[in-house]
Amino acid sequence: MASELETNIISVERINDYIANEVEAPSIVEDNRPPEDWPHNGSIRFDNYSVRYRHGLDLVLKDLSFDVNGSEKIGIVGRTGAGKSSVTLALFRIIESCCGKISIDGKDISQIGLKDLRSKISIIPQDPVLFSGSIRFNIDPFNKHSDEAIWQVLEISHLKSFVSSLADGLHSEVVEGGDNLSVGQRQLVCLARALLRKSKILVLDEATAAVDMETDSYIQQTIRNEFSGCTVMTIAHRLNTIIDYDRILVLDKGHIAEFDSPHNLLKDEKTIFYGMVKDAGLVTSE
Repeated sequence: MASELETNIISVERINDYIANEVEAPSIVEDNRPPEDWPHNGSIRFDNYSVRYRHGLDLVLKDLSFDVNGSEKIGIVGRTGAGKSSVTLALFRIIESCCGKISIDGKDISQIGLKDLRSKISIIPQDPVLFSGSIRFNIDPFNKHSDEAIWQVLEISHLKSFVSSLADGLHSEVVEGGDNLSVGQRQLVCLARALLRKSKILVLDEATAAVDMETDSYIQQTIRNEFSGCTVMTIAHRLNTIIDYDRILVLDKGHIAEFDSPHNLLKDEKTIFYGMVKDAGLVTSE
């Protein structure tokens, strides 16, 4: 009985942890809601932005200041622990700033509700998130779009032939976590979801790190064609996927080490980016 009590008391500890957690910011701030078409341009500005994961820990991003123009394609690179994924978490306000701010189209994102913010930004994460339900539900969970629109994005994301081959088509069941789909197919479902939302800002958090080269090629080709008018921020695992982007943001220990076009960064062999590209075998010593 003592052993069973010791085991069960862990449940009480977990509940206590939830009670002690800080409550997330409100989903909607009624007196400060962005316009329906926000963001119209998709420009992003980090202004002396610093953040830590919780009180008492070291800063993971330190005094970041940079601008991303609307429709610009930005690659984010850096060694492990440089703070790449923290930029994504900050943009969605998964973690809140210690100082400084992030603005989208001139609007301070800390002043608006989380639902208004997160519903306007699409993300294709490294670990694709799928739910127990139909393929249709996973692409359009709020049932806002027609079947025709869903078939259209499935065709663009190279999934139409696969879904058509299933007995129930769009209504075929996906088990929890998408375990009855391959990793590549799960990632393409997330891509179709992003296509359907037509967000002005798209974030890719090492989205192609776990997929084969063919699926990687599909995703990159679709992003170039279908998101040409959108702002894209890509945390890169394979450097060849961002080598033709407008600019590359190189992070080092939470600071901005370099921020320039790939062409300019590769002209200087002393840059961190040049070293990373060389290590990846994309340039020779000559």
